[in-house]
Amino acid sequence: MRILLLNPNTSAAMTARMARAAEAALAPDAHVTALTATSGLPYIASRAEAQLAGAAVLETLAAHHSRHDAAVIAAYGDPGLVAARELFDLPVVGMAEAAMLTACQLGARFAVVTFAPALLPWYEDAVALAGLSARCAGLHAVRRPFQAVTEVQDELRPEILALAERAVGEGADVVILAGAPLAGLATALRDAVPVPLVDPLAAALGQAQALVRLGTRPPRAGRFARPPAKPATGLAGPLARWIAHREEES
Repeated sequence: MRILLLNPNTSAAMTARMARAAEAALAPDAHVTALTATSGLPYIASRAEAQLAGAAVLETLAAHHSRHDAAVIAAYGDPGLVAARELFDLPVVGMAEAAMLTACQLGARFAVVTFAPALLPWYEDAVALAGLSARCAGLHAVRRPFQAVTEVQDELRPEILALAERAVGEGADVVILAGAPLAGLATALRDAVPVPLVDPLAAALGQAQALVRLGTRPPRAGRFARPPAKPATGLAGPLARWIAHREEES
C-alpha cells in the first residue's frame, strides 16, 4: 500500500519530522512517500495562506496521485481537501477531519489545542466544515511566541500540556493536538493527560489505510464526481492535463 504524505507547507524539515512520526502509524504493508510543497509558505497560519496551499496540494496530487493508493494532506485545517476529493479518484484524507472524526469515536466532546492564536479562525472553520460544531468543547492556543516552527512542540510543551489539562477541566472528553509541527507529541504527553489525546497525523494515516482496504470505487455521480473536462490557462502541466481529461499525455 502506497500512501502519499503531502506537506502543503514549504518546510522540508517539517516534512522530515512528520515522515519519522508516520512510521509508528503504518501497517507492515504500508509505505509513505513524503513530499513538500514547492510553493507557498513555510507554515500555514491563516485562511488566505490555506487557499494558496490548496492550489499546491492539487498541483502535487496531479503529478503523483497515479502512483499511490491514498493521499494524506498533512496540514491541520485540510487545505484543498474538498477540491482534491472532487478531482482525484484515490482516497484523500485531511488531518483535521480525520482527527475530529477519530475524537468523536473516543468521546462525546473534543477540544482542539494548538500552538499559535493566528490558527484559531482557520481551525474553527474546519470544525464547521466537518459539521462537528456541536461536538467541539473549545479551541485553545498558546499565547507565548515561539522561535522556530519546526521545534515548537519542544519549545512550548509546558504550555501545550497546560492547555490540554484546561480543556479537560472545561468538559472535553478528548483533546486533539492540532498542527503539523505537533506531530508525534500526543504520544509523548498521553500519560500526563487524563483523557485520550489524538495525533492528527496518526489519525489521518490510519483512516487512509482503512479506506484503501475498504476497496470502494471512485464516485461517478453525486457531489464528488469528477468534473467535466475543461481547458485551463497558466496551470502547471499535470494539473492542466488532468482537468482537461488529457491524463494519458502525462
